[in-house]
Order: sequence, then structure tokens, then C-alpha cells
Amino acid sequence: MLNRLWLSFFFLSFLAALWTWLGQGDGTVFSRLVQSSFDMAKLSVEVSIGLAGTLTLWLGLLKVAEAGGVVRALARLLAPLFKRLMPEVPAGHPALGNITMNFAANMLGLDNAATPIGLKAMAELQSLNKSADTASNAQILFLVLNTSSLTLFPINVFLFRAQAGAVEPTDVFLPILLATSCSTLVGLICVAFVQRLRIFDPVVLAYFAGAALLISGVMSYLFALPPDAMSAASSVLGNFLLFGTIIAFLGIAAWRKVDVYERFIEGAKEGFGVAVTLIPYLVAMLVAVGVLRASGVLEFLMDGIRALVSALGGDTRFVEALPTALIKPFSGSGARAMLIETMKTHGADSFAARTAAIIQGSTETTFYVVAVYFGSVGIKKVRHAIGCGLLADLAGVLAAIAIAYWFYG
Repeated sequence: MLNRLWLSFFFLSFLAALWTWLGQGDGTVFSRLVQSSFDMAKLSVEVSIGLAGTLTLWLGLLKVAEAGGVVRALARLLAPLFKRLMPEVPAGHPALGNITMNFAANMLGLDNAATPIGLKAMAELQSLNKSADTASNAQILFLVLNTSSLTLFPINVFLFRAQAGAVEPTDVFLPILLATSCSTLVGLICVAFVQRLRIFDPVVLAYFAGAALLISGVMSYLFALPPDAMSAASSVLGNFLLFGTIIAFLGIAAWRKVDVYERFIEGAKEGFGVAVTLIPYLVAMLVAVGVLRASGVLEFLMDGIRALVSALGGDTRFVEALPTALIKPFSGSGARAMLIETMKTHGADSFAARTAAIIQGSTETTFYVVAVYFGSVGIKKVRHAIGCGLLADLAGVLAAIAIAYWFYG
């Protein structure tokens, strides 16, 4: 599926450029395609090298956490849940602890911390994979839950809105939480249906109820704050928990007489190698996305959606937010650029800008996550991962649009 999709991006881009050239006499479209290819290839390397430092730091800290027994403790805590969601992963396996920490980082909106932890978790799951080039059920579930991106603190969205001059940058907090919850739930249900997981098991439901209570408690605390203090409180809490986690790793390992420095260096040595491994996969995916944008295919698609909605008598205001939705599965930086462009064009507090902000916070970059996470362990056959991930994305986008009309009319 990934192979066909990748090829279709290039062929669609070429056909669109050819149509522009023959129909409008604009031969510069081909130069834009070529320039976009070069730009995206350069960006791929910059992203990979930019990840090297973060990967080195967190893989070192994870090695310390492993030596100190933190990962094993987390694995034991979640063993009953993942025994049902990931039956092929043995109880107490290190992958479970890394998966837990990855989800925690994603919920806090700490993307830079979540990625290296997620890559470590994927590598641990790969050690259990009986087919080296084909994604296992556990790897697919882990990836889809990442692409659905359950985010409690969408700090970046708040910052973008504040920079664009929004009166209350955090007023999209609850809409984002509702939309991302929808995408995560749909992603889990899709994978559970395909893999026949026991999500209605009493133990699984008990964990979900506990998570719901925790989210409700945090929401109650944040909504008790003045609107202008909510973003600051979220940021402080997230950074406190992140650095507190680092101190906990180091402190527990030191208490257990672990040679912390040597363990850190041992894990950190893996960071640069993993970053370099990602370059070919990122080049392949980002170049394909770049030429699709440069060819005008996305703009053509938007015009068609607007005309269809108008013909059906529907409100077309949400269409202005769709560039973020259309780009988000392929490129996180592209989606951020679309969000900023929407806010600049229509105003930070416009309906379109708020809808785009909710979409931005409701899902993750599916094809980027597939390229990075599966590429880091050499997975080529992704099975139902992309299909389930895109359904979760679609649910998040539809929920974001419906919730935007609910909150903002």
C-alpha cells in the first residue's frame, strides 16, 4: 500500500503539472516541482540531524531507566492491560514500559521527548517480531495509537495562536481534547476490529475508566484558572513533569548503585545511528508530499470540496481550514504552515482559524510516523496500519469540524 501511495503522489503531481503547462502555458510549474524536490530532500536531512541530539539524550536516559528498573516497573503496572491489547508481547517486557512513557509524553504535548521513546519501543517490539520486514499486530496498534495522538496539553497550538494575536489562545483546549479523544477511540476500535482484540474486557475498561478520571481531574484544575493563565500552567506542568522524569530516572538508578554515567553513554551511542537510518525514509516521503503541494493538486481538491458543499446547501466556512487537515497526515511542518497561513489570512479568532487549530491538535502526522517508526526498524509491509491510522485521522477531522460548529457556531 505504501508503495502504491508513494508512486501515486509523483504521477498525480506530474499529470497536474502537465495539465497546467498545456492549459495555461505555465511551464514554470516544472521548475517548482524540481525545486520542491530539492527543498524537501534538504529538509529531510535537517530533520534527521536535528533529531540526533534529542535521540542521543533520550536513548541514554532510557538506558539508565532500564538499568534502574523503571521500565520493568512500568511494564508490570501495565501488564494486565497490554496482555489483552498486545497478547504477543510477554508480560514484563521492556517494550511495555517504553510504550507507556511514549504515551505519557504525547499526552503532555512533548513531541521531542515522545519520538525517541517511541523509536525505542518500536525497536523492542521488533525484537519480538517473527517477520523482520512485516509489521506485527503489536507494532501496528502502537503506531495507530501514536498517529491518533491523544494530547492533553497541545502547547504548540496555544503558542501559534498567541503569536497570531488570538484574544484567548487557549480557548481551543477543550475542543482539541474532545477531537483527539475521538480520533484515538476510533483508531483503537479499528485495530481491535481487525485484530479481534478484547477491548470490552473488564480489565481494559477499568484502565480506560481510570484514564478518563485522570483527564477529568486535570481539566477541572485547568478550567479553574483564568483563561490567560491556562497556557502558562500547562507549559509549566509539562516541563516540570518532563524534567522530573529525568531526575527520577537518574535518582532511582543511583539509589540502586547503577553506574549512571556509563549506562547513559552506552544508550546515547545509539542516537546518531538511528537518526541517520531515518534519512532515506524521510526523503522518500517528504519529497513526494512536496511535489504534490507544488503541483497544485491540493488546491484543486479544495476547490472541488467547496463547490460540492455549496451545491448541497452546506456552510463552506470549514473548507478554509481543510488545508491543515489535508496536509496533516503527510507533513507536520506543512500542517503547521497551513495553520499559520489560515490564521494570517482570516484572523486568529476566525471560525476557519479555530477549526484549523482543533484539527492540528486532534491527530498526528500519519505518514511521517509510519516512515519514521517503521523505517527505524526496517518494516516494509505495513499491513493495516495506514488504513486504521487514516480512519483515526478522518474521525479526528470530522470531530474537529463538528465541535468547532458546536463551540463557535
